[in-house]
Amino acid sequence: MSFVADLIEDINVLYNLIKPIQGATHQERLESFYKGQAQSYDSFRKRLLQGREELYKSLLQYPGDVWLDLGGGTGANLESIDANLSQFKKFYIVDLCPSLLEIAKQRIITKGWSNVETVEANVIEFTPPEKMVDVITFSYSLTMIPDWFVAIDKALELLKPGGVIGVIDFYVSRKYPLAQWSSHSVFSRYFWPAWFAKDNVFLSSEHPPYLHHRFESVQFIEKMANLPFLPGVKVPYYTFIGRKKVDYS
Repeated sequence: MSFVADLIEDINVLYNLIKPIQGATHQERLESFYKGQAQSYDSFRKRLLQGREELYKSLLQYPGDVWLDLGGGTGANLESIDANLSQFKKFYIVDLCPSLLEIAKQRIITKGWSNVETVEANVIEFTPPEKMVDVITFSYSLTMIPDWFVAIDKALELLKPGGVIGVIDFYVSRKYPLAQWSSHSVFSRYFWPAWFAKDNVFLSSEHPPYLHHRFESVQFIEKMANLPFLPGVKVPYYTFIGRKKVDYS
């Protein structure tokens, strides 16, 4: 793609980031936000949403048959594990936004992914036909789910004992985090939630603690991501991999 075409796509995304979001329901608001930028979504988000490829590749080490990508949008996350998708019998991309799922459907056809299915549904209400699954991911989607704690509880319910959850998202630290965790400045703790809330993305200091409470922690990494068009400006994000505890009692 040419420089001019890339620039036009970026301008389109930036316009949709600042225009007012409308809608009476969560789904309507998501569609209002994403419909105008769906075709340009992946190229812009590739620079903004960092660490996704590393997370998805690392989850391949955990064997299983069924993987749920909750809030999976356009299905771009699957491209990083394209060569290994066949090891899963079923991969569900679950999202509430029709425009993003249309891109996912096109991607599935183009890639020839016969074991991948899109599902238009609220992630806190969806249960796959298999009832229980092996891997669940939230890739920059937990901050866009109003009842995020319910979504985490739903993931715990759907995972098989020993099943794995992978989460990556923006966040801010608590005022008094655990000693081994990152501590963000007062500015960061107030500025970033206000900045992202304009687009109905709600950063929270409670995601990592709750994930650690509900799952056995396998990996927890805190990093800073660059923002497109804002050189030197970084926003905090985390990666969490956890396992559903096995009850031997």
